[in-house]
Amino acid sequence: MKYDYIIAGSGCAGLSLLYRILNDAELNKKQILVVDKTQKNQNDRTWCFWEKESGLFEPIVKHRWSTLEFLSDDFQRQYKMLNYQYKMIAGIDFYNFVLETASKFKNVTFLFEEITELKSTKRGAEITTKKGTFSAKYIFNSTNLFYPTISPKNSLLQHFEGWVIKAKTPVFDEKIGTLMDFRLSQKHGATFMYVLPVSPTEALVEYTLFTEQILKKEQYKEALQTYINDYLQVVDYEVLHTEFGIIPMSLAKFQRKIPSKKNIINIGTAGGFTKASSGYTFQFVQKHTEKIINLLKTNTYPNPAITFREKMFQWYDRTLVEVILSKKMEGKEIFATIFENRPIDTILAFLGNESTIAQDVKIMSCLPIKPFLISGIKQLRF
Repeated sequence: MKYDYIIAGSGCAGLSLLYRILNDAELNKKQILVVDKTQKNQNDRTWCFWEKESGLFEPIVKHRWSTLEFLSDDFQRQYKMLNYQYKMIAGIDFYNFVLETASKFKNVTFLFEEITELKSTKRGAEITTKKGTFSAKYIFNSTNLFYPTISPKNSLLQHFEGWVIKAKTPVFDEKIGTLMDFRLSQKHGATFMYVLPVSPTEALVEYTLFTEQILKKEQYKEALQTYINDYLQVVDYEVLHTEFGIIPMSLAKFQRKIPSKKNIINIGTAGGFTKASSGYTFQFVQKHTEKIINLLKTNTYPNPAITFREKMFQWYDRTLVEVILSKKMEGKEIFATIFENRPIDTILAFLGNESTIAQDVKIMSCLPIKPFLISGIKQLRF
């Protein structure tokens, strides 16, 4: 059978695109095949992001914060956001939400098989699994089949272990989220804790590092236990959920379109929609998949062109990664300098690729010129 669209990978990007297609009256009758090696039935991750308005996935937002805090050895500050809210979505809630919608459409098929090949053809594209080969006009790919080479020479890894803990007594202020707590040893590289309370007794506590190599499993556990006991001063608690992840923060080029594979369009991390300087993905995926829908509706090639402004933000990201990789400046010092000297809404606009050029200049002007100038020149490739 030939499909209109094949979605390779059913993670954040693949299911976000599927949900947008199914919510569009002009597209939701298309024949769609979703291929992934496993079913999405585990709470394997948590997505956090900030936005100004109510988003497409507002019904499954688990918690939201209007106040964030940043902590370091030199200063501690709480920031009341004026334009944004910081939001959390649990992976299992996202999967169930989209899959429940998809179950109502007979024109959507799921195939749980390992993908062995993706290729373009004269009339479209093909995907091959152990169960056969399937064709479509377009394949939207979020698998790692076309990832560039990732190595310690060109990439940092954002790696983290998060625990959802429940304390025996009320200890958290669920109105305040800790975006970064750098009051930790930096011996491995940029290292911080991330604490998002969802009730007076429950919070996500995440140990996060930006380094070239991941740690041994027990090191994450030891760091979390120490932080919960010594910094949060919570001794009597249970761990309700754990998650672990590795996100590339890379100078390597993740391409939206692979040469000679015109009708295979990379989305999600595969297409470069994980922000290299922070690892944030969710909102960049939403913006990109919305553009794809708009192009599909007009029968236009659904690979949005990269704007000059997007290229500028990519350059900013590469410059930051280069500064940290080359050890010109520590990650802790970079983020502490920005958060100490600039308003939270300006920072979030910049990190979300929503800032004006004037705001870009304000962010960059608080950082030392020499290391960023050297790395910026090195990473110029517009």
